Amino acid sequence: MEEICIIGAGPAGLMAAICAAQNSAKVLVLETNSTAGRKLLLTGGGRCNFTHACCPEEIAKAFDKPGRFLRHSLHEFSPDEVREFFQWRELPSTVESDGCVFPISNQAADVRNLLVAETIKLGVHIQYQSRVEGISADGSGFIIQSASRRILASRVILATGGLSWPQTGSTGDGYRFAEQLGHTIIPTKPALVPLVAQESWASELAGVSLANVRLRTTVDTRAFAAVGNMLFTQRGIGGPAAQDLSRRLTDALSQRQQGIPVEIDILPGLDEGQVDKQLQQGLQAQAKKNVANVLSELLPLPRQLSQTLCLLAGCGRDVQAGQFPSDRRRQLTRTIKRLPLCITGTEPIAKATVTRGGVSRDEIDPKTMESKIRPGLFLAGEVIDLDGPCGGYNLQMCWSTGALAGRSAASLVVTP
Repeated sequence: MEEICIIGAGPAGLMAAICAAQNSAKVLVLETNSTAGRKLLLTGGGRCNFTHACCPEEIAKAFDKPGRFLRHSLHEFSPDEVREFFQWRELPSTVESDGCVFPISNQAADVRNLLVAETIKLGVHIQYQSRVEGISADGSGFIIQSASRRILASRVILATGGLSWPQTGSTGDGYRFAEQLGHTIIPTKPALVPLVAQESWASELAGVSLANVRLRTTVDTRAFAAVGNMLFTQRGIGGPAAQDLSRRLTDALSQRQQGIPVEIDILPGLDEGQVDKQLQQGLQAQAKKNVANVLSELLPLPRQLSQTLCLLAGCGRDVQAGQFPSDRRRQLTRTIKRLPLCITGTEPIAKATVTRGGVSRDEIDPKTMESKIRPGLFLAGEVIDLDGPCGGYNLQMCWSTGALAGRSAASLVVTP
């Protein structure tokens, strides 16, 4: 019989394996794919934003009310300790201006390879291409049925991930296993996902990216904002700012028929008066150029976006700056600062970075990550009903819950 069997070799599963093995437990990891950490390789655009430079309480706060569930695990394995974990194993990190933490090599593969190497060093056995078909409990532990064999284990850690990016192996199997063992599954929705817009002009700008915009909206009298880079897509908007805002909209969009108005502040570093003054001066100085060209060069903005802004403000493509009336200039300023967009939905969960929903937190002990329903079963990572914003928060959740699950499971099987 195996002491601990971990289902899933993603960030939570690998960290759980490392921490369990460090506590002298014998560990087997079952992974569906032929390699570990396939989703990890895609994080941070392939650079792996593996945590956020802040204290545990700030990470918990970023998860809103569910963050209370995370507090203990975050204090047990904090962002600083995560950075030290990699630093001690010769993978230093760097903190960017927004607090995002990346390996100094800017290679997600280095993070994945280090984790796998550490598991091997500690004697953990990872069995690849081992898809689990079902888990059941008996008096002495658990029976794990894979495609090739039947495995007995005294403890099981579910670290299977959610439903996002299914091409990496996140197909929601963990929800089925948890349900088989008596757990409640909170319905899943996409979180950190591109947004679908009603306006056709948005799709016409597909591929145009903007740095550091501010998105604003109000949902049921609550105001929300998100700041960061944004990208126009074939169906609306994506990028970090849009994905962060999607966390605030996904529940409301699933419950209503009408869309949700959103405003895009293209230049959040300037107020409306400052933008209008710059426009006035620029238009006067370049009176013979058309307005879209002046706008593109002055602010600066992508030319295609400048043309669209002019059209939305009631200005033709070829209107000269010297012939642009002041009321239209003020309307153009308002459009730049409050570009309206109606969000009608999100892209499918398969295109989401993170899944909302999963195994109910109420059925998991936050001080051990052990199931309250089935003793000996532990859960870690995205399989739990937890989702945070962009910026390394979700990977920190995986490291912290995985480490706590691994240590807790090991403490139940290792005799002093």
